[in-house]
Amino acid sequence: MVDDVPSFGSALYRPLCGLGIVRGLRTGNYDMRSKKYLIILLIIVLSFWVWSGMEPHDTRLTWVLETVPFMIALPIMLLTYKRFPLTSLTYTIIAIHAMILILGGHYSYAKVPLGFWMEDWFGWTRNNYDKIGHFMQGFGPAIYSREIVARTSPLKRGKWLGFVSIAVPLAFSALYEILEWLASLSNPSDTEAFLGTQGYIWDTQSDMFLCLIGSIAAIILLTRLHNKELLRIGV
Repeated sequence: MVDDVPSFGSALYRPLCGLGIVRGLRTGNYDMRSKKYLIILLIIVLSFWVWSGMEPHDTRLTWVLETVPFMIALPIMLLTYKRFPLTSLTYTIIAIHAMILILGGHYSYAKVPLGFWMEDWFGWTRNNYDKIGHFMQGFGPAIYSREIVARTSPLKRGKWLGFVSIAVPLAFSALYEILEWLASLSNPSDTEAFLGTQGYIWDTQSDMFLCLIGSIAAIILLTRLHNKELLRIGV
């Protein structure tokens, strides 16, 4: 690594590496590009959220219930950005996940046009857009939890980190199904669109199964890329 450094500066190069100064200079441009990218992501998602709140197809309560995870997560991410910034990969997945929820909130999951198109393409008997949401409920949180656990606990990268990263989304999926059930008990008529069962008796079980498939897929497909992103921030 010293070969590309002028000879008169080689004596200073190793101490600067030890202090992290050279690494900081090399990653500076990356950090600037990353910040611009995150700002663009934020603008896109916020614009999408504002659009979704304009005359939603179902009740305002349904829209709130479907988009409240985003409304909770966004302030937390903004408040913790300086102290605990996430990787660009994680922010990208969060943005995609948020837009899937937001689109479902605008139409209600049983009425999203993409679900009707899939119905025609595959010969399904129901609008399965909600299954995309539940797949993403595993795919996204598997990476979120993997990053948080890897950065805040003694757990090293390996099989146990992968196991925990799959178990956490499944636990949240089960909790979400319990919350849906409680919501249906409190107001059955207004929460029907939020539940989105469409008369399918195995809806709860299939939702959690797709969460499991999504979390496994994320760990298999993105672990190597996620490790590279973690190395860029010194983890």
